[in-house]
Amino acid sequence: MSDLYGDGTEEFGGTVFRDVTLLALAGFITIVLLLLPWLNPIGEKESTTVTPPGSVIVELFWPDDDASDVDLWVKAPGDGAVGFSNAGGLFFNLLRDDRGTYRDATPINYEISYTRGISPGEHIVNVHLYEHATGSGPVPVTVAVSVVQPGQRARDHLFKKELQLDRTGQEITVARFSINRLGKLMAKRIHSLQKSLIDPTKRMSYSRQRDGTR
Repeated sequence: MSDLYGDGTEEFGGTVFRDVTLLALAGFITIVLLLLPWLNPIGEKESTTVTPPGSVIVELFWPDDDASDVDLWVKAPGDGAVGFSNAGGLFFNLLRDDRGTYRDATPINYEISYTRGISPGEHIVNVHLYEHATGSGPVPVTVAVSVVQPGQRARDHLFKKELQLDRTGQEITVARFSINRLGKLMAKRIHSLQKSLIDPTKRMSYSRQRDGTR
C-alpha cells in the first residue's frame, strides 16, 4: 500500500501498532507464567489426598448343618460393642447376622464384622450362643481375624481360634488383642481374659422366641 501522506506516517503508525501488540502479548504471557504455580489445583489436591483407611475383619463360622443361632460381638478402642442388636459403631459394622438355618436360604453359617479404618489399641472379640438348636451338646465355632491395608489384594491374617459353646446364653471372649496404626499385631498383647460385650440390661431379652423380631 502506498503512503497516503507521502511522509511515512502510515508506516510509522503500523510499526507502533505492532510494537504495542507485541508488548501486550509479552505482558500477558509473563502474567500467565507467574500465575501458573497458583493455577494448578490438581497438583495441590494430589499432595493433600489422605490415604484410604484399612480394615480389620472378624469372621465367625460354625457347622453348616447346625441350626444353632450364634452371634459375633466385637469392640474397637474407644467404641461401643457391635453385634446383632447394635450393628454399627464408630469403627465396626456387622455386615452379616446369621441365625443358623432359620430363614436362611444360604448353606453356610457365617457372620462378619469389619472396621472403617484401623484404630490402634485393644480390640475385643466375643461369641454368644443366642440359641442352642438341640438344647445340649457342644457347638464348635471358628473365629478368624485379619487386616486389609489400602491397595492390598490379600489379607494379612492375624490369628484364628477354634472353641466351643455349650449352652444357650453362653458368652465367651475369644480374644483381646492390640494392634498398632499399621494393623500389626503387637507382641504379647493378645489374651482371652473374659469381658462381656452384651448390655446386662438386655441380657434377659435373649431368652426370646425365634419369631423374627430380633
